[in-house]
Amino acid sequence: MPDRSEDSGLLLRIVYPVVALILVVVLWGALVEYYDVPRYVMPSPLEVAQHIAGDWRALVKGFGVTFLEFLLGFTIGASAGFVFAVIMDMSRPIRGILYPILILSQAIPIVAISAALTIWLGFGLAPKLVIVALVVFFPVVVNVLDGLASVDKDVLNLVRSMGASKFSIFRNVKLPATYSPLFSALKLSATFSVTGAVIAEWTASTSGGIGAYLLQANSRMNTAGTFAAITFLAALGIVSFLLVFVVEYALTPWKSSSKARRWSPSYWRG
Repeated sequence: MPDRSEDSGLLLRIVYPVVALILVVVLWGALVEYYDVPRYVMPSPLEVAQHIAGDWRALVKGFGVTFLEFLLGFTIGASAGFVFAVIMDMSRPIRGILYPILILSQAIPIVAISAALTIWLGFGLAPKLVIVALVVFFPVVVNVLDGLASVDKDVLNLVRSMGASKFSIFRNVKLPATYSPLFSALKLSATFSVTGAVIAEWTASTSGGIGAYLLQANSRMNTAGTFAAITFLAALGIVSFLLVFVVEYALTPWKSSSKARRWSPSYWRG
């Protein structure tokens, strides 16, 4: 039988953020009108919407450019972080050598790294991908390592005594233990990655991403254009977060429901 409580819970998860967004926009417009704020300081939501409608093509094109930078950099950083964490978990000497280097790398501001990357890699796509990947890399490594270390040693000893191979232990025991910390890191990194993509466009931009659009609008004192770019960046952050959420929802069905999903073969067998 379909779980109606699950469907209603999912619907409420969508309705609540929409209501919150409407309240923020209404409050924003009311405060601007009530205090008669000069438009060069703070535009109304209607003026931002008009700017978006008038410059729609440039904003959508910029959104696509920045989203591509985010998607590629995020995938590279998350994949590299996961592989590094698994290698560090398998070898204590490698972990002892690499872990202090990783911590030291986080002490360097990402803006300083982006300036150096621009010198080394030029003004193309490469430095932007590296910056976004660096933003994702460290949280994924730390959280996956914690997940691998959290596996009960008695369980490991039990499956070893039953003759399980190293690959089988990793596939069936260790890997599932990394799901929760991994997706926590990915959801956190998804929004930070957008910031990394914007910083990368500010320091190494020859393309028309949203970060470059924001910089140009700000330099021209175009407040409506600045807020339009901020709106698209917020949308990009939400889209990136939702992408991670959807993947987590599909790969970890046991976290949201005790029953099999409709698309699962076990649902129809039951």
